[in-house]
Amino acid sequence: MSRPGTSTPSLQDSVQRKTNDDLENQLGDEVDVQPKEEKSVPDTLDPFHPSQFPDGGRDAWLCLIGTFCCLFCSFGWLNCVGVFQSYYQTHQLSQYSPSTIAWISSCQIFVMFLPGPIVGFVYDNHGPRYLLLFGTFFHVFGLMMTSLCTEYWQFFLAQGICSPLGLNCIFTAATSSVTTWFLKKRGAAYGMMAAGSGLGGVIFPIMTQHLVPRVGYGWTIRICAFLILGMLVIAFLTVKSRLEPRPRKFKLEVLIEPFRDNRFLILTFASFLFFLGLFVPINFIEVQALKGGMSTHLAGYLIPILNAGSIFGRIIPGIIADKVGRYNMQMLMSFFAGILVLAISLPATGNAAFIVFSALYGFASGAFVSLAPAQIAFISKIEQIGVRTGMCFSLLSFAGLAGSPIAGAIVKRNHGDFDGMAIFAGVMLLAGAVMFVVTRMVVAEYKMFVRV
Repeated sequence: MSRPGTSTPSLQDSVQRKTNDDLENQLGDEVDVQPKEEKSVPDTLDPFHPSQFPDGGRDAWLCLIGTFCCLFCSFGWLNCVGVFQSYYQTHQLSQYSPSTIAWISSCQIFVMFLPGPIVGFVYDNHGPRYLLLFGTFFHVFGLMMTSLCTEYWQFFLAQGICSPLGLNCIFTAATSSVTTWFLKKRGAAYGMMAAGSGLGGVIFPIMTQHLVPRVGYGWTIRICAFLILGMLVIAFLTVKSRLEPRPRKFKLEVLIEPFRDNRFLILTFASFLFFLGLFVPINFIEVQALKGGMSTHLAGYLIPILNAGSIFGRIIPGIIADKVGRYNMQMLMSFFAGILVLAISLPATGNAAFIVFSALYGFASGAFVSLAPAQIAFISKIEQIGVRTGMCFSLLSFAGLAGSPIAGAIVKRNHGDFDGMAIFAGVMLLAGAVMFVVTRMVVAEYKMFVRV
């Protein structure tokens, strides 16, 4: 097929491209089909047409670098919840139960994702710039206030509410912008973007572990905030959408539309179950390892090890997903994550078991962050991706809010034993994996050997 700009396309070639575009609006961007009967051919190709995605070039790669920085500062920071859970239990908030302290990190996840549909609508109308400005201010300001906190309610307001208000804007600006530049390489692009969260999850815990004894908790958080500010300046200069914003009035129909798609509903339900267990091992692994006899110094490296594994878990499955399908890959990785929790974390007793589990679980769970937005994009028109991604993660925020406190309550009820917590997390992950199988079958129209 001749490409635009190389030669004058024939009528048959133009009809072929138009037909494939119609199908991709319904089923995604990866299905090979036979041409239908001839239709009228537009004079100019729509910017949403698959042939118009550059899948590379200076602006596309700069945008990818910027979105990498966004994920470094948003999900990368969020992946450090286990460090703060352990630190607060032994320092400022030692008089509170693990379940009570876990509400801070859970609220952080909840507030980050809850405004998703509104933030997605703002993105569709105005692009990423205003979201990055708003997100940078609230995230950095919230961390600066966290550095001054001494009481539970102060941590809850600064770290649990103020900071994550900015995280949502940063995350949405990144995931929605990179979609406009990549189509055939979208899975790989999402993987490289999401690798930023893994790198952030490695650097921030190591920074806090080494800086707290030297400069104190307050200045440690401030140094992290300054690093985040610098990364977000880079993001502001590089992240942009290939498409001009299309302002539209807010209508309730915009938020209702995703729920008319059964594929979206099943995908969201599967993700909800998986999300209930996703952050539980991350949040409690350091505390669990300390209870199992690991030294405080070595336990402090479990979160960085986990997030180092997640870097590869975000990139490698994303690249493979472009070959085998995003839904196929998500299905396999979610089963892998659930099995790891029940097979390694549940019976873990020695240092080696906790270290191996951290690395493998980081790889397995990391795939979700890069594959979930790609799954939504696969079943959506490009102009719907912002709102649909926001709506999906908004619903997932309730799972993020409930997961860690439920696990903390289980630990408290079992008098500090972590077996019940591991069973809860593993079962939720496997339940999500089973529903990902159902989702994959619905999207593939119950065909077994197809790439979806």
